[in-house]
Amino acid sequence: MGRVGVLLLNLGGPEKLEDVRPFLYNLFADPEIIRLPITWLQKPLAWFIATTRSSKSQENYRQIGGGSPLRRITEEQAEALQTDLHQRGQDAKVYIGMRYWYPFTEEAIAAIKRDNVEQLVILPLYPQFSISTSGSSFRLLQNLWRDYPNLQPADHTVIASWYKRPGYLQAMADLIQRELTQYEDPDSVHIFFSAHGVPLSYVEEAGDPYQQEIEECTELIMRTVNRPNKYTLAYQSRVGPVEWLRPYTEDAIADLAERGIERLLVVPISFVSEHIETLQEIDIEYREIAEEAGIHDFHRVPALNTHPVFISELSEIVIDALNAPSVDVSETLRPAEQVKIYPPERWEWGMSPAAEVWNGRLAMLGFLALMLELISGQGPLHFVGLL
Repeated sequence: MGRVGVLLLNLGGPEKLEDVRPFLYNLFADPEIIRLPITWLQKPLAWFIATTRSSKSQENYRQIGGGSPLRRITEEQAEALQTDLHQRGQDAKVYIGMRYWYPFTEEAIAAIKRDNVEQLVILPLYPQFSISTSGSSFRLLQNLWRDYPNLQPADHTVIASWYKRPGYLQAMADLIQRELTQYEDPDSVHIFFSAHGVPLSYVEEAGDPYQQEIEECTELIMRTVNRPNKYTLAYQSRVGPVEWLRPYTEDAIADLAERGIERLLVVPISFVSEHIETLQEIDIEYREIAEEAGIHDFHRVPALNTHPVFISELSEIVIDALNAPSVDVSETLRPAEQVKIYPPERWEWGMSPAAEVWNGRLAMLGFLALMLELISGQGPLHFVGLL
């Protein structure tokens, strides 16, 4: 076995207020975030969003201290994972590759090449697979290695998703149990799972397994918690005027209030690190919505961060991958099936079913509606709590 490396993939986030605008541009320049049938519009639209929305986004970051803690926490996770692997006798070096901010994935790949890593485990810090998260990062790696084949390690294994892993489920259950014990009647607390949403078309048209994995993950966590609490799953952070996975978090909170729910324990199920969506969107925006609806006992389970059971499970995942056959980044390490890492359809005009769907969607929505929403700041354009 040659030199071993582990590449942790994550979103990234602006560390200072002046980082917000270029971060937004990088985010919305990715076609997996806003997918347009006219590819040359992608960068102009990204520039427009970054320019018109940076002030509001900066205010959101100002509310949580002036920047995202995601890089710091991811570095802590990488350090903890590397230490745990060394303690298990596995001499591996852990690298961080962010999709939209420093340290970029390209920087990590360059470092991996310099260090002569021969066996690489690619591990997204997203428990569930989605086209817009892990899929986007995998496609970036594909393109990078296609253009610069000398950067590709001789042997690399991709972990597509890991939401079923027992250590992950146990760590999540531990955090939930810890919060429940603070209540006099813990069984009466309604557990509210809030996951990052994706456009409905990703699931129905592109075959994204994200919704199925999120729903199954929620059930597995509750089974591990092993309490009689009732629970709800909803989706946050939708963007644009298209339909996203439902129910939306804000609507589900209002519905629970109407049903007389008084105690809500929010679980950020698709996030393993504290960042803008937990610290600002859930802790501030959704708390306000809950209180206005009449739910005043609103608490949140903290993100996993460096929970020791979670870090131990990441080590198990890496070791299992090192002992498994090499899997190319264009495939996935999923039992009995392979999932494409990004939508298979091609954008085209004409009378094909895919073209008719998108042509009709564009005609219905229109670019003007999107522009008006971006300028006014009103409506559902609210991706990752940044806008």
